[in-house]
Amino acid sequence: MNILDENIIDSQRQLLRSWHISIQQIGYEVGSQGMKDKEIIPFLHQLRRPTFFTRDDDFYNRSLCHAKYCLVYMAVRKDEVAIFVRRFLRHQEFDTQAKRMGTVIQVSHTGLSAWRLYAENLIRFDWVV
Repeated sequence: MNILDENIIDSQRQLLRSWHISIQQIGYEVGSQGMKDKEIIPFLHQLRRPTFFTRDDDFYNRSLCHAKYCLVYMAVRKDEVAIFVRRFLRHQEFDTQAKRMGTVIQVSHTGLSAWRLYAENLIRFDWVV
């Protein structure tokens, strides 16, 4: 299950849907409008293996790693989110739900940085061309 934070603009949600990427957004299809950051993690625990996409850097925190979900901080412009969500979901290291669980990831133009559950160090991945 792919979940967009409320802070992802509507045009990006619509673009993802036009590419047939299954996505739900907080405040629209799931959760409630105006959910606070502190409410989101408990909410994710109620869902089945969610990948949560946000532009809020507070979620890019190693201490938030958990086996039941994946957090993806999109460190890109608001009008680039859809392109980078699609690139991320196609990346060979993260192209299945199973590969994503237990990670907190930063997505940027230069590549991916990931904290994995129980890992000692940050892992970096390049974009595959």
